[in-house]
Amino acid sequence: MTIGIIGSGAMGAGIAQVAATAGHPVWLLDQNQTALQQAAQRIRQSLDKLAEKGKLTAEDAVGAFARIQFTENQADFADCGLVVEAIVEDLAAKQQVFQEVERVVSTDCVLATNTSSLSITSIAAACQHPKRFVGIHFFNPAPLMQLVEVVPAVQTRPGLADEVRALVQSWGKRPVLVQDTPGFIVNRVARPFYGEAIRLLEEGVADAATIDWAMTELGGFRMGPFALTDFIGHDVNYRVTESVWTAFFYDPRYRPSLTQKRLLEAGYYGRKSGRGFYDYAPGAHTPSPTRDEALGQAILHRILAMLINEAADALYLRVATAADLEVAMTTGVNYPKGLLAWADELGLPQVLQTLDDLYHEYHEERYRASPLLRRMAQAGQTFFPTEAGATL
Repeated sequence: MTIGIIGSGAMGAGIAQVAATAGHPVWLLDQNQTALQQAAQRIRQSLDKLAEKGKLTAEDAVGAFARIQFTENQADFADCGLVVEAIVEDLAAKQQVFQEVERVVSTDCVLATNTSSLSITSIAAACQHPKRFVGIHFFNPAPLMQLVEVVPAVQTRPGLADEVRALVQSWGKRPVLVQDTPGFIVNRVARPFYGEAIRLLEEGVADAATIDWAMTELGGFRMGPFALTDFIGHDVNYRVTESVWTAFFYDPRYRPSLTQKRLLEAGYYGRKSGRGFYDYAPGAHTPSPTRDEALGQAILHRILAMLINEAADALYLRVATAADLEVAMTTGVNYPKGLLAWADELGLPQVLQTLDDLYHEYHEERYRASPLLRRMAQAGQTFFPTEAGATL
């Protein structure tokens, strides 16, 4: 099957590389010739690096690059069986692209968007044949990240999402099936990792370095929330938070932080600008954490309870299966454990008590416990029962 990719930026080029490495002929489309040339260089360098590390043979790297053709002409998509769009996160722009592509491709060509924040259903609504439309959300960098969120629209024909999931799995990825809800799995469930950490900072519970220390040294996370937001960039992280909050009709659980907004307004985006929560200027002092284990455990359990609650609520609302929620968080954002399994390990009553204590202290809806978590904690259940034959 020939695959078309629209947009030759980092994501489009990465997806093209993944498909070509899996053996597909690929057309990579962009209206900007310079962008196409840069994409070709980026893909060649990426393949060469994988070959140097022994993850591909030199022959396979050469073959994968040879299967990619670079074009400025949508007519070259005529024989594609799948077209994936990876352009700017703008609803009108994406809708227009698919309206144009539908004039070129066959009626059985599957159309997909790589959006990370927009409604799949809204994009599909612009198509004449929305039943063949689906979301295929890769994570950056696509050649290295295993997780792919497969998201059917309301209009998607039954069975298509499963077919796409099987295809993506054949590419060596770890696809998960997700409802078309704001943030899908990862960008929804991960919000408290950043939001609650900033809340602790704003309250003066601890400084950024101490909170990061608690999450990495005591919690096992690869990066603390402040180091990670600085790495991602506040121009990206804040806007994702704001997008999810708005899409959920301003649910207090996803409310953005004024502290982070002020960093954005100041142009303190993090590493890319030289300053964020931390100062990255040459010779800048790196703050030392307060290594108080009791304080660190309190920080960890508060943020972890919020994360677990978000995962439990996603399960309660049938956003994804328990297994897919665990895969998404361990492979998409490299959490040390799946959040539902972590809840079982801590004990659901303890997690519920942490949330209820926060709710009683603040009387804020952001701390409301998921009905599923409360029901299971009170019934003495676990998310992954160990007895033979037991199911969730």
